[in-house]
Amino acid sequence: MSRNLILGGALSGLMLLLALLSFVWTPFDHTVLDIPAKLQPPNSVHWLGTDHFGRDILSMIMVGARTSLAVALLAVGIGVSLGVPLGLAAAAMRGSWLDELIMRGNDLVFAFPSLVIAILITAVFGPSAGNAIIAIGIFNIPVFARVARGAALSLWAREFILAARVAGKSHARISAEHILPNIVNLLIVQATIQFSLGILAEAGLSYVGLGAQPPTPSWGRMLAEAQTLVSLAPHVAIAPGLAIILTVLGLNLLGDGLRDRFDPRLMERRA
Repeated sequence: MSRNLILGGALSGLMLLLALLSFVWTPFDHTVLDIPAKLQPPNSVHWLGTDHFGRDILSMIMVGARTSLAVALLAVGIGVSLGVPLGLAAAAMRGSWLDELIMRGNDLVFAFPSLVIAILITAVFGPSAGNAIIAIGIFNIPVFARVARGAALSLWAREFILAARVAGKSHARISAEHILPNIVNLLIVQATIQFSLGILAEAGLSYVGLGAQPPTPSWGRMLAEAQTLVSLAPHVAIAPGLAIILTVLGLNLLGDGLRDRFDPRLMERRA
């Protein structure tokens, strides 16, 4: 097992553990304001200190992990559930009008900066975690469509696919029974990468006030609220910043480790 896979799994698992733990326990109630205790540095009571409202930063980081991971996970789910079928359909009908329609639609989405369009969508329909999920998910669709189409095209000329066609199986059935199982490893690796990008996108939307709304904590909004306090209380910005960095780093390392694990060429070398 590669070091990237171990380290990435450990970092990702830590953030997932904090998110799950926040459902049943946090050191303090993240909604309670304690003005006399504001801007305390890390100490034995508040391990990561308190913010400008006296809220415990560790508790907010834990609940913020739940928010960020949920938004990113659901956004990736949208991309997988819509993008993969589109990619498989385009590969099955290569060169047809359907293939052209799907791929030109992907090009249209890719032509615009994803974060800018996500900001536009959330600005039009209102800031909320739900709209952030939809906005981020829309840009995951063409990513998974391209990955699925590219991987599927390399399989359609294989002998076992030709045998399935001779047996009278439809394109849809071949895609579901033979193509998809053979590209699922690649899709898992891509999902981890998109998951990390979803964390960054959610933080960016929350930073400009278009993500999860108060009183729900969000790492991006914590950074936005701390930007004027960096010289006075740097721990207020350091904690959410490190949470974002470690989560994204962990997911990227996990994706690299899974790619190395599933790469047939590397598997042959290990054998």
